[in-house]
Amino acid sequence: MNNVFGEPLKPCCYEPITGYFRDGFCKTDQSDFGQHTVCAIMTDKFLAFSKKRGNDLSTPNDQFLFPGLKEGDKWCICVLRWMEALKANCAPKVELESTNEKALECVSIHELIKHANKTST
Repeated sequence: MNNVFGEPLKPCCYEPITGYFRDGFCKTDQSDFGQHTVCAIMTDKFLAFSKKRGNDLSTPNDQFLFPGLKEGDKWCICVLRWMEALKANCAPKVELESTNEKALECVSIHELIKHANKTST
């Protein structure tokens, strides 16, 4: 799989382990209806937004071995949720090299670049 630059996809995060397949990468396939393709750097503002939308990413869930996320953690999020957050002015920064090219089916490269983590580009 490739990133938004057409280069090999780099890992998003291993601690905590992220990705639809929990392999550290923002990989996707037909079974991933949410398209977890955007490697985002969590902020308190985005975590609160996601919780209000019914996806609580900050509370640990032992049943799924989920530690809960905090500001600064990287996580593969759904591209449509990222776009929702963008419209609500709370989109988190993005790691472009770790964001799957499939995200470009929903969001422009220009929008992603505007929200790129400047320390990684």
